[in-house]
Amino acid sequence: MAILIDGTTKVVVQGMSGRIGQFHAQEMIEAGTKVVAGVTPGKGGTSVLNRPIFNTVREAVDATGAEASLLFVPPPFAADAMMEAADAGIKTAVCVTDGIPAQDMMRVKRFLRRYPRDRKMRLIGPNCAGIISPGKGFMGIMPPHIYTPGRVGIIGRSGTLGYEAASQMSELGIGVSTSVGIGGDPINGSSFRDILELFEADPETDAIMMIGEIGGPQEAEAAAYVRDHVSKPVVAYIAGLSAPKGRKMGHAGAIISAFGESAQEKVELLSAVGITVAPNPSSMGATMAQVIGGKKAA
Repeated sequence: MAILIDGTTKVVVQGMSGRIGQFHAQEMIEAGTKVVAGVTPGKGGTSVLNRPIFNTVREAVDATGAEASLLFVPPPFAADAMMEAADAGIKTAVCVTDGIPAQDMMRVKRFLRRYPRDRKMRLIGPNCAGIISPGKGFMGIMPPHIYTPGRVGIIGRSGTLGYEAASQMSELGIGVSTSVGIGGDPINGSSFRDILELFEADPETDAIMMIGEIGGPQEAEAAAYVRDHVSKPVVAYIAGLSAPKGRKMGHAGAIISAFGESAQEKVELLSAVGITVAPNPSSMGATMAQVIGGKKAA
């Protein structure tokens, strides 16, 4: 199995009628993802890429049995689109949209809490690259050709560093079970801890690559979770070692406001629980190769 998406997952694309949504939906279909429908309010009854378009997510779910959704919805409407997906019974939603106001995400998080655990939608993102299980399917904007099927899981706040890690490992003969971009915003749907739990339970993942950055408490929480609950080897890289304190760096969540949020402090916290930290971005693959003993995880 793979976490979150595999070859049988039926995916609906919210915003598939738009130029960007159509482009990435085409890539997903070519990579074998089971894209079954699109959703664009007011365009129900039309089709894109030979897939039907529905006015609402609930109509799409009822007609196709879709269980996952990828959102290409502009920032002003993205929160409503996420809540609509949850209300329609979608199990996993990936929102790649950047620039969603923090207050909107607080509203989404509160909305999701109303559902019992077995019916609660798992949200990945926003402002993320998405999810890919190489050879099985993907939901997002990553280039699928750089991912080799294998047994290392990747979790990252930065999409491009996730691509880089996958590319470096591929060159060393190390493949990926699933890669999850959780996004760089301060309020997101799933944390490092949430995805670490899934990888720990996944029998097809032998080791985990975690890519963090300055700002926010998520890496510290992940370190505590790894210490207490993760038996598999974990390699980490923390972006922003040279960033000055108080400087906002690209992602909305990458601003240091408390102890434990600078890159150096995060490196120390992770190292203290036995996580091997790569010293720079060009050594992520080599560090993983060392940790798994040079053995090919593919």
